Amino acid sequence: MRVIALVFSLIAAPVAAHEFWIEPTAYQVDADTNLEANIVNGEEFAGAKLAFLPQRFVNFVLFAGTEAARVEGRPGDLPALQQEAVTEGLNIAAYQAKHSTVTYEDWERFQRFVDHKDFGDVRSQHEARGIILNGFSEVYSRHSKALFGVGNSEGADRRVGLETEIVALTNPYTDDLTDGVRVQVYYRNGLRPDTQVEVFEKAPDSRVTISLYRTDADGIATFPVKAGHAYMVDAVVLRVPSERLAARSGAAWETLWANLTFAVPD
Repeated sequence: MRVIALVFSLIAAPVAAHEFWIEPTAYQVDADTNLEANIVNGEEFAGAKLAFLPQRFVNFVLFAGTEAARVEGRPGDLPALQQEAVTEGLNIAAYQAKHSTVTYEDWERFQRFVDHKDFGDVRSQHEARGIILNGFSEVYSRHSKALFGVGNSEGADRRVGLETEIVALTNPYTDDLTDGVRVQVYYRNGLRPDTQVEVFEKAPDSRVTISLYRTDADGIATFPVKAGHAYMVDAVVLRVPSERLAARSGAAWETLWANLTFAVPD
């Protein structure tokens, strides 16, 4: 089931929310061609390219079928991913970043983020926990994936062990896309029903359109796609951090960002 909540272009952009994603330099490559991708932090499918720095991530791994290989690189490498494919077919790059923190000087800024990500009535929870409204912190982590089509591009996306994860139920390089692409959103071992999913569509001229969808009872969202366009799918979990993480970070809230990128062939 597909439920479209909102569609808008960059002319009417949403409240700024910094995404973090894996962006291949080429989404489809020949079987004997290395995979290359940038790690990007930014907004609206544009941002700063980050170098390969092992101190910044927990895991950086390539998967294909039942096989896997750690991404190996030298500190400072750009693109951050420069490695041969695991095998011919659909390859999955997965990156889990280490925790970072951000401080909110006033509640209004956090409320804009809460509204944009559709987290509901967070303020009453915040006040019930006795937390100040100004000058509190959020700790966050990134859980990003990208799909590469290698050679025949055949195969399927799958869960790769991220705490929150978006899985493509459609292979965008080989499947019939008449009815769009289906993705399923997970948190730990469970599905995320009735959850907002944000889809960023980048045209060949780099113009970006952003659409909001909701998952159904099975955690599935379906959205239309266009030939020659690249896509980024984003879903965020908001939770109270564990006592250990709260003590270490000083944060009142924790967010986990799931992200998935792929492209549709011309």
